[in-house]
Amino acid sequence: MNHSSAEVEAETIEPLRYLSKVEAAAIETELLKDYRFGQQQLIEIWGHACAIAITKAYPLSSLGKKQPTVLVICGPDQNGSIGLVCARHLRIFEYEPTIYYPKRSSHSLHLDFAVQCEKMDIPFLSYLPTEVQLINDAYNIVIDAILGPEADPANVKEPYSGILVTLKQVKVPIASVDVPSGWDVEEASQDGITPDVLISLTAPKKCATSFSGKHFLAGRFLPYDIQRKYGLNLPEYPGTDCLIEL
Repeated sequence: MNHSSAEVEAETIEPLRYLSKVEAAAIETELLKDYRFGQQQLIEIWGHACAIAITKAYPLSSLGKKQPTVLVICGPDQNGSIGLVCARHLRIFEYEPTIYYPKRSSHSLHLDFAVQCEKMDIPFLSYLPTEVQLINDAYNIVIDAILGPEADPANVKEPYSGILVTLKQVKVPIASVDVPSGWDVEEASQDGITPDVLISLTAPKKCATSFSGKHFLAGRFLPYDIQRKYGLNLPEYPGTDCLIEL
């Protein structure tokens, strides 16, 4: 029986690889040490891609409120800085981001990203309203850049545990950066927040296998040797896009 070339190609395409916590950390270490990427460089790449994903998932013309408001909630570590970069680019793309950054990192790298947002007149909230309706009324989207893949979901402390309780109740869409906050990297959460959009960075994590919302991948920058070494089987990105919807 003859097979068309398209059928043969479809049969030989390997499935996209979903990373464990250890694998994700190993790839990032290789990028920093062996490939000489800078941490600031990676955060900028990821944050810019996250902003692009938001523009694709929620174009300005689709927003229901009069003002294109977005609430970006940033954690204390790398995911928080990615959120800061995302907010800055959203401002450039004519959205109106507001940042909630309850525990600012003392690391100079993270401080630099916060200053860049301040210099662009992006407002920072002093507290997050516990009355969920205030968030629903004020914002079109909430961006969850709180806890990254390095976080332990069984040991989430305040103020982040309280923030997650609030986010479980909001009605506006949530977009999570890399791993939905409160989820275990290795498996889908049964009790965490339920984002509408997930933006996976570098390669998707194992917890994303059962994610049913709109899923973007920002990993086009990844060197081919690393892709081959880890058998990532990344999809072909369209045109010159830095991300792809899975």
